[in-house]
Amino acid sequence: VAGDFHYNGHLILERFPACAGALDKYRINPGNVGMGSRRDDHFSRIIGIAVRNSKPVRIGVNWGSLDQRLLAELMEENARRKEPLTASVVLQEAMVKSALSSARFAEACGLNHDRIVISAKVSDVPSLVSINRVLSRECDYPLHLGLTEAGMGSKGIVASTSALSILLSQGIGDTIRVSITPVPGGSRTEEVLVARQVLQSLGLRLFSPQVTSCPGCGRTNSTLFQELAKEVQDYLEAAREEWRRKYPGSENLKIAVMGCVVNGPGESKHADIGISLPGDGEEPKAPVFIDGKHFTTLKNTDLSRSFIELLNNYVEKKYSA
Repeated sequence: VAGDFHYNGHLILERFPACAGALDKYRINPGNVGMGSRRDDHFSRIIGIAVRNSKPVRIGVNWGSLDQRLLAELMEENARRKEPLTASVVLQEAMVKSALSSARFAEACGLNHDRIVISAKVSDVPSLVSINRVLSRECDYPLHLGLTEAGMGSKGIVASTSALSILLSQGIGDTIRVSITPVPGGSRTEEVLVARQVLQSLGLRLFSPQVTSCPGCGRTNSTLFQELAKEVQDYLEAAREEWRRKYPGSENLKIAVMGCVVNGPGESKHADIGISLPGDGEEPKAPVFIDGKHFTTLKNTDLSRSFIELLNNYVEKKYSA
């Protein structure tokens, strides 16, 4: 559990030492730990508590609450240049400088170098990529990545995925956060699911079996493969924790649910286990491939039950300890 402290974090940690000891990590935003002459005092008091409790600290700079004094100084310096930089570039410079100078100050206050994590969050994809590329060159602190205030629905998912994928594929980033505005009454778990899928899609971490399935197309008017793909996906999600305990390695499993003869058999052969359903005008049968070879052909109407039964048998046989 990480404690995220703004404005009066030093008071909370001082007044409630049990809380300070119970937390796993502290997060400080150098833009709002205090004002004016109090800033360094408040910052150093939090760092002192972290040192006494042997806690790591994430120094999290956010462009929505950036140190305005630092930003104003850099803007004034920029205005005196013969060829001034854009305001966006100066803002990025300010974020990098704030993060690195705060990290150095934390070390001066007694926090070990290896107890510091840095994050610099913006809501603009190119800026996030640019800032973290600079940070990765300028320091060896672990970097926490996240597109802040990414938005709602597909916009938030696509923007977050774009930013994280660029950086992670370049070897930049040690922990990640996805920030999606939930629909009213919606679950915050969507953020975790998206973050997990980003890592899995890039091959960085494996969490659960993956299903390859067809898009909608003109080769089939049937919703059969869509319904089966959803049923298999829902089944895998429900079984994920049990499979992880009973069948170590099953998170590597690749499953294909395809909708017609064009790509169906080929995709099914590439998967560990796959099924190719009949498209328009095709014979009403569904060949199943296991480990690249034709295993059986399903012709009954309850394809979902039959295929999930084959899937269970395959997992039990391949991954049982």
